[in-house]
Formats: sequence, C-alpha cells, structure tokens
Amino acid sequence: MAPKHARAGKSPAVELDKLKREIEAHDYAYHVLDSPTIPDAEYDRLMRRLKEIEAEHPDLVTPDSPTRRVGAAPASDFKPVRHTKPMLSLENAFDEAELAAFGKRVTPRLAAAGVDAATVEYVAEPKLDGAAVSFRYESGVLALAATRGDGMVGEDITHNARTIPSLPLRLRGRKLPQVLEARGEVYMPRARFDEFNRQAAARGERTFVNPRNAAAGSLRQLDPKITAARPLDVFIYGIGDVQGWKLPATHAEVLRALKEFGFRTSPNWKLVAGIQGCLAYYSNMGRNRADLPYDIDGVVYKVNDLAWQEKLGFVSRAPRWAIAHKFAAQEELTEVVGIEFQVGRTGAVTPVARLKPVFVGGVTVSNATLHNFDELSRKDVRVGDTVIVRRAGDVIPEVVQVIADRRPRGAKAVSVPARCPVCGSQVVRLEGEAIARCSGGLFCAAQRKESIRHFASRSAMDIEGLGTKLVDQLVDRGLVSTPADLYDLTPDALSELDRMAEKSAQNIVDALKKSTETTFARFLYALGIRDVGEATALALATHFRSLKDIMDADEEKLQEVPDIGPVVAGHIRAFFQQRHNREVIERLLKPKRGIHWPEPPKVAARASPLAGKRVVLTGTLSSMSREQAKAKLQSLGAKVMNSVSKNTDIVIVGENPGSKLEKASAMSVSTMSEGEFLSCMGVRNE
Repeated sequence: MAPKHARAGKSPAVELDKLKREIEAHDYAYHVLDSPTIPDAEYDRLMRRLKEIEAEHPDLVTPDSPTRRVGAAPASDFKPVRHTKPMLSLENAFDEAELAAFGKRVTPRLAAAGVDAATVEYVAEPKLDGAAVSFRYESGVLALAATRGDGMVGEDITHNARTIPSLPLRLRGRKLPQVLEARGEVYMPRARFDEFNRQAAARGERTFVNPRNAAAGSLRQLDPKITAARPLDVFIYGIGDVQGWKLPATHAEVLRALKEFGFRTSPNWKLVAGIQGCLAYYSNMGRNRADLPYDIDGVVYKVNDLAWQEKLGFVSRAPRWAIAHKFAAQEELTEVVGIEFQVGRTGAVTPVARLKPVFVGGVTVSNATLHNFDELSRKDVRVGDTVIVRRAGDVIPEVVQVIADRRPRGAKAVSVPARCPVCGSQVVRLEGEAIARCSGGLFCAAQRKESIRHFASRSAMDIEGLGTKLVDQLVDRGLVSTPADLYDLTPDALSELDRMAEKSAQNIVDALKKSTETTFARFLYALGIRDVGEATALALATHFRSLKDIMDADEEKLQEVPDIGPVVAGHIRAFFQQRHNREVIERLLKPKRGIHWPEPPKVAARASPLAGKRVVLTGTLSSMSREQAKAKLQSLGAKVMNSVSKNTDIVIVGENPGSKLEKASAMSVSTMSEGEFLSCMGVRNE
C-alpha cells in the first residue's frame, strides 16, 4: 500500500520527485545532523514506494536517486575517506514470503555447482542497531577509521574510534595481514544509554532519542574527549580490503579469525542450513530480543561459502548473497487524540497519551505512557500532535518524540490537573519533583488496596492475618473501601470469602480488635502519609503529642520537628488538608472502632547521650523485643541502622551477639551493654 504522502491522481514523475526530496531530507537529518525525524518503519515505506515507481518507470531513474546510494554525504567537518571497497547496504525482507524469494534467487545461481537449496549454509547473526564503521589496520596497527557515509566515501573518525575500549589498537597474533579492513557496528548498550541520558538530563544537556542515534552522534564529535566519555562498544561482522593474508574458505572462518585478531564479534552468530534454518534462528532471536543488552532491529543472513558469494555477485549497491530480515517495527508514527491522567496505587498521577491505533512492535497500540509531568513538558506533547511511538518487547509503549512541523494550529500545552480524576482530592506537585500525586490517600479508590495493606502491616497497625490476598478480596467484593471499614467486618462476612473458614474469620476479627490498642507513632505511620516513615512518625508524635495539633499545624510548625524539612512538611500538610482523609481518621477514632493509644511519654531526646547517634542492635535483649528496643532508641533521638559501617557510632550488644560485634571490634566502633542502654533511659529494667 502506498504511504499517505502519495496522493491519488498524482503523476509518477511528480510523486517520484517528491519522494526523492523527502527521503533526502530524512537522510540529511539522520546521517549529518544526527537527529532522525521519522521512525525506521516510515522511512522503509517511503523507500519501498520509490523503488516501486522506479521499477514501473525505469526511464525516470536518475543517478541521484536515493535507491542508488547507501546513505548521505559526509559532513564537511571531517576529512573525506574513499573506501577501497564499497560499504554496501543490504536488501530487506519483512516477512517469510520475501525471505523465501531471496532463497529462490540464491539457489538457481548455485545449481551449476550441484547445490541443494536445503543444504545451503548461511551465517545468521543479530542486526545491531548502531553505526556502521570500517577500521583499517596496517601491519597490525589501527591506521584509519571511517563512517560508511554514502557507501563510497565516508568520514575520517580515527581519533574518536581510538576511544572505544573494546576496539584493539594493535591486532593480536604473529602472522598478521599487511592490510586488514575490519567492518562492524558501533553501538551503545541499553543500560549505559539510559544512564547517559539520565545524567545528561540532570545536567540540563541534550538527550538522545535512542541508542543508535547516541552512537552515531558520539562518533561525530570534533573533540575526542567527548567521545571518550560516551559508553560506546563495537562488534565486528566482516572485512573489506585485505592484503597479505589468504582469506579462509567461509564467512564463519573469517569471524573466528577476526576474534583471534582481538576483535569483538557477536556471541550470537550461528551456522544454519537453508531458509528453514534461517527462520528458526529469526524466531529464536525474536523471543530473546528483549534480553539482549543492546538494540537489534532484525537478523542478517549471509551465504557462508566465500566462493559462492563471489559467484552470486551484486545487484545495484547490495550483495545477492546476503539479506536483512527485519523485525516488526518498534517505532511508528501516529496521532495523539487525547491526553488523560491515571492514578497509581501510591497516588502518582501519570499522563497517558490516547493514540490513533497503530500497529507497532507486533501489536496494535492505542495508549502510550508519558512517564511524568517533567517528561510531558520536555517533549511538549499536545492533543493533535503527530508523534513517534515506541514499543520494545513487553515494555509499555511510550511517546518518543513530537514531529513539530506537523503540529496543528491552536494545539495547547498540557498542565498538571488541579484535582484527582478518581476521587477529586487535590493533586500536589512539590517544587523540584517530577511526579504529581493525589493527596486523598485514605479515600482514593485508585490507592485503596495499597492504603489498606500498609495500614495493616506489621510496623503499622499490625493486623495479623490481613495479607495481600485477603485485602484484594475485601476490596474487590466491595466489603472495604477505606481502612475504617476494616473494623466493621464480622465473622459472618469474612467466612464467605475464598479459603476463609469460621475459625480463620474469627481470628481476623480478634486481630482487628487487638490492633485498636496501639501507639500514637504507629497510628501516624499507618496513615500512609508520603515520606512519613517510622522514625518521622515517632518524631511527630514526640514533638506534638496530639493528633489535632499535627492536623492543624502549618508547614512552618511542622519543620520545627527534627529531621522534617520543607518537602516532608508539604506532604504532611497536603494530606491533612484533604476533607476525605480527615473523615476516614474521624471514623477510625470513633468509640465503635475504638482505636486508642496512651499519651506519648515526655522524652528529652536531645538530652540523651544517644541523640543523633547511628546505632546498631546485635544479639538478644532480655528486657525487651528488638522492635521495642528500636522504638526506645528512636524516642531517644537515635537513628537505628541495620548494619555496621564506618559511620556507625554505637553497637548495643545483647546475648549471643552475631558477626556485627566482630565487625564493630575490627572497625573500633564503640559498644554498649543492655544495662548501659537501660541507664540511658533512666530505668533498670522494663
């Protein structure tokens, strides 16, 4: 099917001229500016349509057609390099029928040698999504590196190639070729690409669209120090000019020889028999594609026998003995028809693009994540925009880039919603944070399960038996909407749930009743206020001693609490300002439910010798449990750590201490006995 750029009724000459100019513009943006403007799939469609017109009207073919060249002209900033042997591109196969057609073109030309189609050996290997480069070695030493350019003339990037750690500067072995031109793909591993972009964004610098774009852009830096700072790697997949070395008989032997010379070759190449062997390899690589540490967009098949390669020869600028079998496109163009907001289980409000359905990565995609509001702002995605959408493996589809010159007039920028689309509570986005959050934590339906799980957890209300699966059932069946509803549950209602006998149901009710006797700090922690952990909850309870005082405190008063800064104070204030949250708290404290706690003890934490100290517990204490000791230490102003390090101030030692005591001794960390710990609290025992 012709792309939408080809309008009905347009003459072949006019359409061809328009296609040529459009492809040339995309080539320049990709190869010279390192800034691709369309996905590969869209580019492939333009090129295939151009080839169709030229095949139907050969009189319209001109020497400057994009089909007569491999890439774009080199940038003027680099010295041109004429390749001794052209760096050819490959024909593409997009489905099994096109691959079968390739096989039928290969075997008749080898029939004279008595070759059976089913027994033709191919070397199959992943098609890396990077930048093609040639590396010329003279007497075993790297002398020249050049980009592919237009296939005939590339750019001298020797000074940058030398910065790639995996590229040998000198070949290994004794009998080295006088001249060896190794050809391969320079790429950036995915994990390193993600980290590079993250650091660049943090510095306010340009980020790259994809690893391939990053690799190409890195090689074309005038300052090699910049290239050296980029995490580049390379796989060598073949050879060009060779002098003073007898070529092996097969391509597989060439790959083995290249590895002996010190080059990195793909660990995933394999010898296969016939087109069926090629298809089996393709399927296997497709299944494992997401697990590779680098991007691939297909696989390449090459006739293994070099003499057969010679016999098969070339057509135009591509060899007859090789083909690239492309995977389903992972990037496509489509239109944004709407932008909505989803609320996650922790209250995070995420912008989501609703798309005009498009087939990408093997499935039809109609939604794509925009991650957060910083990303939405940076990419400036608007309703009506034409965008590049990407889907890789099982990764959630994402909007990669807006095609700015296709934006409709009047498209408006998207802002953070003032109210949660689920519960209507205020959406809060503090200064410096990328994520906006719904502040209705105890009420919002989107956060319901997570809120109840946290409320019932061991360090919070410690409701024994109320695990994840039971919470799921309670919420899914409409028995519980907020934590307050837990205390209305009856044994009869619980016994109707899956795998819940009468005894188990009664145990849950008993655990709920037991949990009503708690501490002020535990209750504060159970509310699930963002960034209010156990230590912060204890600090709040100790400082204010009254729930009403905390609920009414402004951010300035909240920051009077030790270790509470403006960000946490903002979260606390936003939580208690929400009417829905206050209503749930009021229900929890009603006599019917009976949640209560003793008045927090008055502790002069700053007067304690443990105030501000980093403390580690080891062994068994006879006077209290580990959890009780932790709470006591926090009430004294100490910070309880899990392991001993050079930053540890004190290790409290009980009976049968473990390796922590040995480590403390080795690092000369002070120790304290249980009796000394009790003395700090002014008691002999508890």
